[in-house]
Amino acid sequence: MPLNYYPEFLTATILRWQHLLKDDSCKHIIVDSLEWLVTNKKCKVYAFVIMPNHIHLIWKILDGFTMQEVQGAFFSFTAHEFKKHLKKNNKRVLSEYFVNDGDRMHQFWERDSLVKECFTQRFTEQKMEYTHQNPCKPQWNLATLPEEYRWSSAAFYFNGDNKFEWLSHINE
Repeated sequence: MPLNYYPEFLTATILRWQHLLKDDSCKHIIVDSLEWLVTNKKCKVYAFVIMPNHIHLIWKILDGFTMQEVQGAFFSFTAHEFKKHLKKNNKRVLSEYFVNDGDRMHQFWERDSLVKECFTQRFTEQKMEYTHQNPCKPQWNLATLPEEYRWSSAAFYFNGDNKFEWLSHINE
């Protein structure tokens, strides 16, 4: 029986809050994974930001899939790609993610990501604002204006600039 999910606000953090996502190659891995999930009709992505050590997403799991399947595919794919990238380009950094934890030798994401269902428009708007403002916060100082930060959906909402063709507008 197909499930019907509300949009969700997801925060996923890199293991021990390390700054793995500071590397644009790792950001591309996140973007490629989201694009694959959307193209294969597993989810819709409404908003996102990729920070140096975490990501925020507002997405909706599509009917016929469970949250565990889609989230699991995202985390598994990105982890394998991070490992492949680091093995080729930076073995020292790869060693920082060594865990030898029964089912895996390396771990890149903290377990138990934060997931909040967006039941109301107000809550969704608050989370979207939070997501888009994240790069402008003083502790990050990655951009002066949200729409200036490349690794975010802010330019899509603020200027209509959709450089991520797989993004959907929250009001569609």
